[in-house]
Amino acid sequence: MRRIGALIVFSENDPSSQRRIAAFQQGLAKLGWVVGRNLQIDYRWGISDDEKAKSATTELLALAPDVILANATAAVAASQRATRSVPIVFTGVSEPVAQGLVANLTHPGGNITGFTNLEPSVGAKWLELLKEIAPSITRVAVMFKPALSQAIPLFQDSLKLAAPKFGVELIEAAVHDSAAIEVVLTGLARERGGGLVVPPDPFLASQLKLILEMAARHRLPAIYPFRYFVGAGGLVSYGPDVEDQFRQAADYVDRILRGEKPGDLPVQQPTKFELVINLSTAKALGITIPSNVLAIADEVIE
Repeated sequence: MRRIGALIVFSENDPSSQRRIAAFQQGLAKLGWVVGRNLQIDYRWGISDDEKAKSATTELLALAPDVILANATAAVAASQRATRSVPIVFTGVSEPVAQGLVANLTHPGGNITGFTNLEPSVGAKWLELLKEIAPSITRVAVMFKPALSQAIPLFQDSLKLAAPKFGVELIEAAVHDSAAIEVVLTGLARERGGGLVVPPDPFLASQLKLILEMAARHRLPAIYPFRYFVGAGGLVSYGPDVEDQFRQAADYVDRILRGEKPGDLPVQQPTKFELVINLSTAKALGITIPSNVLAIADEVIE
């Protein structure tokens, strides 16, 4: 019986968590690892900040896992601080080299490897899509929680460079709690032409329901990094297939359980990106999605 400790960014009853874990366990089963037969997985849920990550990592390491699956930056950073010997496979992390999690992508070294999230250059694509879908926007806020991820400033830089090209003013909106999110979105809606970019930030992901409710209430066009935002009622998303990363993580966990070292397994960058559009949300916002955008969408939610 081999043992995996898993740190998952969302709560256990979140549909996104269940889809990710299903993809991970199905991937493991295809490789001969079946929970209850030759494998045990200990999950810790809702790991969206440093304190939760630290506590959960301590609990998992006490169980002596053979491998840790760490989802999102807080979980990976906490695991890195807690152990230099237990192999760690991550998913959902942007710029792991810039954040000091691995030495480089080709030869990560140490006990950590995994699957990256988004390159900061995607910021230009977000603005392009948002402007194409809602041409009237002139001010776009990018929300983030300061110091949560060293990758966020890189996304901000990309967005700043792209903003003049698309004729929008970029507003950097730091938020520390749910009240700050309400203040930002209420203020953005006071004048016409407001839009919103939500980067890959674990705190913002944990506030998904509030962000979607506020965007709908104030009729703010918004673009998100992952499909699950749009499945829950967001307007549009562009980013990697997160569930596919969990399937790929199963392959790396298998290779480590069979004796390979994580430091020898290259960090993989996303190869599959999804453009997802919610037509019901568009209709509620009074937006008609251009036919050329619909034509390139990977999924359209009616």
